[in-house]
Amino acid sequence: MRLLKSHELRKLYLDFFRGKGHAIIPSASLIPENDPTVLFTTAGMHPLVPYLMGEKHPEGVRLADVQKCIRTGDIDEVGDSSHCTFFEMLGNWSLGDYFKKESIAYSWEFLTSEEWLGIDKDKLYFTCFAGDADAPQDTYSHDRWVEMGVDPSHIFYLDKKHNWWGPAGITGPCGPDTEIFYDTGKPKCCPQCDPSCSCGKYLEIWNNVFMEYNKKADGTFEPLAQQNVDTGMGLDRTIATLQGVESVYDTDAFTGIIAAIEQLSGKSFKADPETTRAFRIVADHIRCSTFILGDHRGVTPSNVDQGYILRRLIRRAIRFAMQLGMPEDSLRTVAEAVIAQYGEFYPELEANREKITSELSKEENRFQKALRNGTKEFERIKNTFPEGKIDGETAFHLYDTFGFPIEFTCELAAENGLTVDMEGFNAAFEAHQKKSQAGAEQRFKGGLADTSVETARLHTATHLLQAALRKVLNDEKISQRGSNITAERLRFDFSFERKMTKEELAAVEALVNEWIQAKAPISWEEMTVDEAREQGAVGLFGDKYGERVKVYTMGEFSKEICGGPHAENTGDLGTFKIKKEEASSAGVRRIKAVLEY
Repeated sequence: MRLLKSHELRKLYLDFFRGKGHAIIPSASLIPENDPTVLFTTAGMHPLVPYLMGEKHPEGVRLADVQKCIRTGDIDEVGDSSHCTFFEMLGNWSLGDYFKKESIAYSWEFLTSEEWLGIDKDKLYFTCFAGDADAPQDTYSHDRWVEMGVDPSHIFYLDKKHNWWGPAGITGPCGPDTEIFYDTGKPKCCPQCDPSCSCGKYLEIWNNVFMEYNKKADGTFEPLAQQNVDTGMGLDRTIATLQGVESVYDTDAFTGIIAAIEQLSGKSFKADPETTRAFRIVADHIRCSTFILGDHRGVTPSNVDQGYILRRLIRRAIRFAMQLGMPEDSLRTVAEAVIAQYGEFYPELEANREKITSELSKEENRFQKALRNGTKEFERIKNTFPEGKIDGETAFHLYDTFGFPIEFTCELAAENGLTVDMEGFNAAFEAHQKKSQAGAEQRFKGGLADTSVETARLHTATHLLQAALRKVLNDEKISQRGSNITAERLRFDFSFERKMTKEELAAVEALVNEWIQAKAPISWEEMTVDEAREQGAVGLFGDKYGERVKVYTMGEFSKEICGGPHAENTGDLGTFKIKKEEASSAGVRRIKAVLEY
């Protein structure tokens, strides 16, 4: 098995699939466009949904990439040996081209060939879909693995919970998958131990999804117009396997980051379990925060949506940095280590270095203020507990409302001769967590972009809105910093330093409606990035499409790079109405609007 560093695995993977006729596309933004179901890009397939549904991709039918991803459902679990919020997913894609036969052969070759990873085939285990009322047992994948040389005793059939991509309750492309596991060498936890077990013996390293069904709103399945392959290999997890270390935090991807924390704290990473956990939390959260802040869509800490998650990550990192004894304003130094590790492959981090470090410093100052306010609130209420015990609800109120860590509450309580009802606090915390997770499940389930007629019209309206903003405000530097579009409304974030006047908003609204009434046809064509730039197209050049892009033209008023769903004529949009204009974050304004018919 080859001992590779993270940058070597990225290159090797892309080189392999380039040799198999795949176009290499860059990572899309961490902030999804035209996908209200997720706050962040949580899987490699999210930016490619229109193409999985049959739309033509500018780069062809075979693609490969390294996609930046964030999953935040387990923030409170970060600190153990496996959980991370930010991760890189190596993916290869077939859009109606090859299917199971070739996909399995490619995976087997890349994993086991001495020219590539050289993993001992006897260390690999596999799972396939067992079949149910919706779809048959995937005997083809099973038999194909056997053809490749896999011992049948290393292949297991598992149910939809384990071997099906496409969470219940979501419409869109889905299908069975075959997953690849590495035997870590740990003893079996029981005679029935198999890759579905969470004991840690079997580590999933690759997942090949065969998208051949479309789940309809009534819960039934129909064949997709085209059969697709969507694979994902987690870079951190695979590197940990190749390097033979016990956790992703022991790989070269974290070496420089951990070293920076050791220098700042004066502590050793492996001093004791509590210290190790704190190191991991600071390292993970600042790595993730650095990528969010460095993203070209301009997210900064706030109290809503992506900004809320970012604030939570930074403040949790600050809390554990304080626990480690790191001096104030240390997080910017940790972020510098992240940029040093990843900046060459992700140049947006280097380009946004100043923004990243300054925002971390600002948020640290805000959190210190929150701690002071929490301390003031504690002083106000500390004499209101006649039995000398702070109830769990009050302790949780300090945590939830003031961002006051429970450890701080316990310390202040002890200094004042009080105790804390930790059982009550934990109960209140768990109730809050369940409520948050339920909301997250509802929001994050599936993550498939909506391509309905209503959403397509509102998405089209954002093109007109951006063009009108640039014209009315006489500022060609205005650019999209994010959007969230549902079938009912659009939300558009754009770069602008001040609040718009009522007159400016009225002029923008009137101009958009003038263009709608012009009933201009909407057309698109593929071209190179240079051609798009020469034609004056608005857009984030190279973002998620590679060297060839789609440029949508609407009359003489809008020419924009885009990959989302669109109406066929501006006259289909009804009447554009701005509902609200407000600040989104520093230097970014937000407009909420609807189309009325």
